[in-house]
Amino acid sequence: MTLDRFLLLFLLWVCLPHFCSPEIMFRRTPEPQQRILGPRIPRSDGKILHRQKRGWMWNQFFLLEEYTGSDYQYVGKLHSDQDKGDGSLKYILSGDGAGTLFIIDEKTGDIHATRRIDREEKAFYTLRAQAINRRTLRPVEPESEFVIKIHDINDNEPTFPEEVYTASVPEMSVVGTSVVQVTATDADDPSYGNSARVIYSILQGQPYFSVEPETGIIRTALPNMNRENREQYQVVIQAKDMGGQMGGLSGTTTVNITLTDVNDNPPRFPQNTIHLRVLESSPVGTAVGSVKATDADTGKNAEVEYRIIDGDGTDMFDIITEKDTQEGIITVKKPLDFESRRLYTLKVEAENTHVDPRFYYLGPFKDTTIVKISIEDVDEPPVFSRSSYLFEVHEDIEVGTIIGTVMARDPDSTSSTIRFSLDRHTDLDRIFNIHSGNGSLYISKPLDRELSQWHNLTIIAAEINNPKEMTRVAVFVRILDVNDNAPQFAVFYDTFVCENARPGQLIQTISAVDKDDPLGGQKFFFSLAAVNPNFTVQDNEDNTARILTRKNGFNRHEISTYLLPVVISDNDYPIQSSTGTLTIRVCACDGQGNMQSCSAEALLLPAGLSTGALIAILLCIIILLVIVVLFAALKRQRKKEPLILSKEDIRDNIVSYNDEGGGEEDTQAFDIGTLRNPAAVEDQQLRRDILPETLCIPRRTPAAPDNADVRDFIHDRLKEHDLDPTAPPYDSLATYAYEGNDSVAESLSSLDSGTTEGDQSYDFLREWGPRFHKLAEMYGGGESDKDS
Repeated sequence: MTLDRFLLLFLLWVCLPHFCSPEIMFRRTPEPQQRILGPRIPRSDGKILHRQKRGWMWNQFFLLEEYTGSDYQYVGKLHSDQDKGDGSLKYILSGDGAGTLFIIDEKTGDIHATRRIDREEKAFYTLRAQAINRRTLRPVEPESEFVIKIHDINDNEPTFPEEVYTASVPEMSVVGTSVVQVTATDADDPSYGNSARVIYSILQGQPYFSVEPETGIIRTALPNMNRENREQYQVVIQAKDMGGQMGGLSGTTTVNITLTDVNDNPPRFPQNTIHLRVLESSPVGTAVGSVKATDADTGKNAEVEYRIIDGDGTDMFDIITEKDTQEGIITVKKPLDFESRRLYTLKVEAENTHVDPRFYYLGPFKDTTIVKISIEDVDEPPVFSRSSYLFEVHEDIEVGTIIGTVMARDPDSTSSTIRFSLDRHTDLDRIFNIHSGNGSLYISKPLDRELSQWHNLTIIAAEINNPKEMTRVAVFVRILDVNDNAPQFAVFYDTFVCENARPGQLIQTISAVDKDDPLGGQKFFFSLAAVNPNFTVQDNEDNTARILTRKNGFNRHEISTYLLPVVISDNDYPIQSSTGTLTIRVCACDGQGNMQSCSAEALLLPAGLSTGALIAILLCIIILLVIVVLFAALKRQRKKEPLILSKEDIRDNIVSYNDEGGGEEDTQAFDIGTLRNPAAVEDQQLRRDILPETLCIPRRTPAAPDNADVRDFIHDRLKEHDLDPTAPPYDSLATYAYEGNDSVAESLSSLDSGTTEGDQSYDFLREWGPRFHKLAEMYGGGESDKDS
């Protein structure tokens, strides 16, 4: 703790009344000021307990914060009129901080604070006090509530919410312009003394800024502060409590103030005259150089617009403002020529685009400079007299004839000799050529307008001393037409005449074409090469003609084809003509003139088949052969399949052998136990003496649900094989998973035939088919012998 703080505590201790003195706080209150506390409550003996007047001293307690003594700080004393001093009463304290922060002597009622109290943490404490009988633990006074208020001392200095503030104010502001307001807070009690009354003052930043003592508003203190001279200021503000008096506590903060820019400075060129150079060969748009006017302002206040306002090069040059660098870029506006002019002078102006009206008196906000541009000579390529050339020539011109001349010159002062050449990529057929010395273009091969009407050539002019310097020019040669092609039939005509044609009947309309293109347009004339007794030509005078018959009826058996020569001529000079021959067939026609047949052989010869039809027939034959082969293969395969093919086949396996079985004594053919036990079929043994043809894997099948169905199935299969002459009489074993009804023939064995009573008929065996005929004869014959 500082010396000022000790001095302040000492003064407060001397000046303030000592509220914690028990003699002052606990005077005996007169009887009229006592009040009855607590409601009626029934006593344990059944009597009603009425409210009693408070018989113990009561008042509000005050406690000074930040006690620095070594003993507990005395707060006050609780005392009841019922207390006789014999220790029969016990004082109890409860509420805020009772037992921890505040303790009470149970016998005397003295209250002490156990530690130093800070009012800024809590300004008052609410507690409840009660006096009870120590022996019976019954209250002798109703519980009452009292408050311990903490008296403030100036133990907190003013604090700012920010250690460093940042603010800005426009430059050139008038005196008293508000910059920013800073506010400090004091945790002390503002209602008690001047501990929380804060006064502001400036410790650093004078004479540029000032601060209002009561509000903390920082204002400018000097006029026309210029950002270009100084931009940053650091101001230290002090906040002091106790109204700024001696002994008050204080806190400080720093305010960084920046002067923001205003447009108070015009642009200035660093030089009055600027020299630039540019090559005469520079194309239009080439940047010659740049000029820049400096402006002490920043941002948009420093934005400058450049323009050319005067000079002899305003038509040859232009200037563009570069926004990023704030430079004026001078560019070529028109092609330059060193031989024509070697120096240009420009007057360039730079002006601010954003001017603040408040600072017009500082203007004008623009500046000018002189820019001199020197043109430098370069070795330029030759220049043609024209940008392109057009020559027209007739297609019948003789080889070697000059069709035109191109001219070029060296623009340099040295005037070098020019050499001309033809770019052969534009004349792959080498139809043209050029004289390298004078640029005369002549024909080296015959021309034909019908092959190519236009020829686009490129002529190259280069300096002999510097062949790299060359120029190209386009030369267009148009070939003019000459009437050198005779007209011909437009298409091939397939003409026929009906046998029953009458004289004057139209059989064909013909037209012609000509490769030439006369200026007056195409005009054709049609005629016969000689007088024809069968046909004639009638010119329609519209470049078409009609072929008409001259006689009545034609006979194709006598003459089947007529050849009619037709002469076609044009009307250009010189006149060109050609003879085209029409082939006219004589055909048989119906009544409407529709052709039916055109030759006598067509009546006798059958109509031929086209190649496509022959290929289709051949493919059909091949497909039919493939189907027949597949059908035969499937039928052969079916013959080798087991006898029972139905999905309801209930036999386990079929084993075929190439010999007939040996009867009941042949134990190698089958196992009789299999018939009694169907499950044994999985382990059946095949015959070892005969190799079977096929072997089917045995499979278990479920028992048929109906005996009649199985019986019918067996009879159906039996009839099929009886009637099939190709079925081999091989032994086979068929195992069924169920035992059917007894046979109507009962037992076929002769072992127990002696036990049969009476005669027995075996005629039913004949009804079973040819396989059982032998058996029927045996049994039937036996009976006959017996009867005899």
